[in-house]
Amino acid sequence: MDSGALLLPQGEQSTSSKSGGRGGWPAALFLLAVEFVERVGFYGVQGNLIMYLTGPLGLSTAAAAAGVNAWAGTASMLPLLGALAADSWIGRYRAIVAAGVLYLVSFGMLTVSSMVPPHHPPGPAACQDSSAACSAPPSPVRAAFFYGTIYMVALAQGFHKPSAQALGADQFPTSAPGGVASRSSYFNWLHFSMSTGYIVAVVALSYVQDNVGWAAGFGASWAMMLVSLSLFLLGTRKYRMEQQPHDRLTKAFAATARAWTASIFRRRDAMDTESGSSLLTPDKQQEGKGVLVKLLPIWLTSVVYAVVIAQVSTLFTKQGSNMDRRIGTATGLVVPPAALQSFLGLAIIASVPVYDRAFVPLARRLTKQPSGITTLQRIGAGMAIASVAMAVAALVEAARLRTARNAGLIDSPQAAVPMSLWWMVPQYVLIGFANVFTIVGLEEFFYDQVPDALRAVGLALCLSIMGVGSYASGMLVSAIDWVTRSTGESWFSDNLNRAHLDYFYWVLAVVAALELLVFLYFAKGYVYTDKCDLGDSMTGVPDRNGNQNIPG
Repeated sequence: MDSGALLLPQGEQSTSSKSGGRGGWPAALFLLAVEFVERVGFYGVQGNLIMYLTGPLGLSTAAAAAGVNAWAGTASMLPLLGALAADSWIGRYRAIVAAGVLYLVSFGMLTVSSMVPPHHPPGPAACQDSSAACSAPPSPVRAAFFYGTIYMVALAQGFHKPSAQALGADQFPTSAPGGVASRSSYFNWLHFSMSTGYIVAVVALSYVQDNVGWAAGFGASWAMMLVSLSLFLLGTRKYRMEQQPHDRLTKAFAATARAWTASIFRRRDAMDTESGSSLLTPDKQQEGKGVLVKLLPIWLTSVVYAVVIAQVSTLFTKQGSNMDRRIGTATGLVVPPAALQSFLGLAIIASVPVYDRAFVPLARRLTKQPSGITTLQRIGAGMAIASVAMAVAALVEAARLRTARNAGLIDSPQAAVPMSLWWMVPQYVLIGFANVFTIVGLEEFFYDQVPDALRAVGLALCLSIMGVGSYASGMLVSAIDWVTRSTGESWFSDNLNRAHLDYFYWVLAVVAALELLVFLYFAKGYVYTDKCDLGDSMTGVPDRNGNQNIPG
């Protein structure tokens, strides 16, 4: 393999004229394998991070949870930075290679840091929870080194995730026969692959970390990243590369900022001035409104969905911790409450083939849409399922509280309520089904509705919804906790038998339903951007094909 092919100088030359058989499913399968292995390595850290913070680093549960939420939110926002760099400077291919190298460096540092025995100061460690095993806090240098390392991991994901997903979808140009349908199918199988990686990480790497050692677990994640980068480089000659400009970023986003300002102050003259030159303007009929401005209502009306998803790794897990987690009465095996998250991944793995191979062909016959239903219809369907999931979670939690009262365990928070943990499986499965519709739909929508040169940015905007949702969830919980604590028992009391997570779940169910109504209002009036017209506007060529947009 020559160096020119590997590094793709001159901005990842287009393969439209001399593709040499590149692209399509042979290339996409390489990228799906890359995503599977990369997710195993990444979730090998994220999935059990709170246990490392409360164990070797000696943080309290509250501090560790706050740290994980802040890190997860940042990890979902950094793809904006990585996508901007990929789409405007180094290109998607180089961004993925750079992320692979950064992954290896950061996971290597994390593995080495976990090998160093903690330095405990003399005297017993302060412990806020008498039932927990407490560790002395680490030295400031070690803590700073650790946090710097995991934020390097987040930065690596910021470069990898939007670029790899966009490159995978790039293998199916809309001009190719069946390109639109294949691209939609690709996003379905992408989440199948990532969910499989998530389950492997939660089951296998978490077991290694808990039973062999943290260094072995982090080392396994490092090995996964090495395999991921190797697989990606191995498939280089199969990838179809899009031409990506290197000088549009400043002009494009300056034009978008001016469009926003003009929209706010109703400066129609300023918007008309930009309509002929903006790199983000799909056609003159939109009067200079940038594509990113056009997508803003869809972005905003998806944040509540992200708040719902944020409960899976926080309150859902806490809810299950007080339930009967035994597998049978004689085995002695106890299910960790976080293990139920695997049902979310299993729901995605089970439903993606059904959706892609059964539902889409059936819907295609009825709607004549290449992907069966429009992306906005798909997103709305998932939002409806998420609202139902929160209602189910509220009913299960209310049943748990009644069982605790009937068993006389109101003031015994450490005792297991005689209600099986498996009652929580439906809410996890429903969230998994919702993700198949909404998360996959959002990714396909934001990828398709931005200019070709900013596709990674579009996917990063989609990922940023999850980051904002994580931050919003934390602020909402803190606000409700402050209000309810000042008037009586907090809804999030440390004694879950006196708390009211069910009330919070009902609030989210209602808000999610209202969000769906607002989303449907904007979706009904949304006009899909015609990619031919969008491509013409990016090059400054007038529209040659007319308006062929499809109502949302």
